[in-house]
Amino acid sequence: MSTITCISPIDGSVYAERPALTAEAAKAAVDRATAAGAAWAARPLKERIDLVMAGVTKVGEMNEEIVPEIAHQMGRPIRYGGEFGGFNERASYMAEIAEEALADIELEDSGAFRRLIKRVPHGVVLVIAPWNYPFMTAINTVAPALIAGNTVMLKHASQTPLVGERMAQAFHAAGVPEDVFQNVFLDHQTTSDLIAAKSFGFVNFTGSVGGGKAIETAAAGTFTGIGLELGGKDPGYVCDDADIDAAVDTLIDGAMFNAGQCCCGIERIYVAEQHFDSFVEKAVAIVKGYKLGNPLDPETTLGPMAQARFADEVRAQTAEAIAAGAKAHIDPADFPQDGGAYLMPQILTGVTHDMRVMREESFGPVVGIMPVKDDAEAIALMNDSNFGLTASVWTADTARAMAIGDQIETGTVFQNRADYLDPGLCWTGCKDTGRGGGLSIIGYHNLTRPKSYHLKKA
Repeated sequence: MSTITCISPIDGSVYAERPALTAEAAKAAVDRATAAGAAWAARPLKERIDLVMAGVTKVGEMNEEIVPEIAHQMGRPIRYGGEFGGFNERASYMAEIAEEALADIELEDSGAFRRLIKRVPHGVVLVIAPWNYPFMTAINTVAPALIAGNTVMLKHASQTPLVGERMAQAFHAAGVPEDVFQNVFLDHQTTSDLIAAKSFGFVNFTGSVGGGKAIETAAAGTFTGIGLELGGKDPGYVCDDADIDAAVDTLIDGAMFNAGQCCCGIERIYVAEQHFDSFVEKAVAIVKGYKLGNPLDPETTLGPMAQARFADEVRAQTAEAIAAGAKAHIDPADFPQDGGAYLMPQILTGVTHDMRVMREESFGPVVGIMPVKDDAEAIALMNDSNFGLTASVWTADTARAMAIGDQIETGTVFQNRADYLDPGLCWTGCKDTGRGGGLSIIGYHNLTRPKSYHLKKA
């Protein structure tokens, strides 16, 4: 029997271990979820909404315990208070729009015919959630999937095994049946085998490109619905008419918060050349003010990365860039805590797209900044990427932001903000960022299938 192990980035100790389900036990869990589906889907929509939101409330009641657990599992400083604000915002919005999003589409109800389209659940939905925002990423799919009448199996990342347990504990205490929402510990092979066996009506995966390819490979030929969010290399563009102070505050926070471990974090910045020196100077000042350290210390603003190997990859990208001519603006002497999973932040200039740090996902507290002469150059550089999750455009002119956004290959365009997920908008991407879309009305459409009725009355 394999074991799911969480090594805490705080000190490298084993923080939690859980036995993975055997193939037989995993199949039995799927069978229970399948058997529970009809009764759950038959419940009134309002009842499902109320139960899900009661579960969300129960999670909030655990927040004092959850915050240090997150710090131990993946390293986010306790000063930021956890994820319940975003967790609740997303679930609440999906609950609010459920009736409209899942409503029948009525085409005709005459003396002769009734024609309509219903939205019906897929059945069992497997949610494979990541460690970087473990509660918020999970609820993106768990809440609307349950509300839409699906049963859900949640497989959380091995770095954050307590998150799924917390959610299951809360939802079950609120009255969601245990077989309707199950937290499961699965190894990669068992997960792949279940998908290949057509165990699920829909699979939602958030994680690496390699993980997404493995999901697609496992699902090949099964016609299982798949949603994939596979990360990004999100750009920010500071136009010549931008509010520079606001831009640098938001973009650098977007690059460094959560030790840079954000799917939609800012990983590369392009600045109108006349503002370049000022932008870099302000950015360096901000970063020098960070305190790298133990996430359990309330004074810490930058915790460790989730694993030392993640930090080592960012170190390698940074070192390669410097060797190729990039300039590092942050002195290692300012961050003596650097080592292992604890990674000092870094700002690089003199970077080019020949460097991995400007092409490959870094997922750490490093950002490259380049000057650009005009919108056309910025657009070309923003599109010179295998990823497309979000892009942030800084300008006082909304028409200009829209025109630039129309030319960017991305899932979301921001004007004068970054690194935020609006549950009213579809969370989606293109290129190697993946496929599908979560949240919004479109999220409900992906978590259900259309079913048409053509009823001749006589």
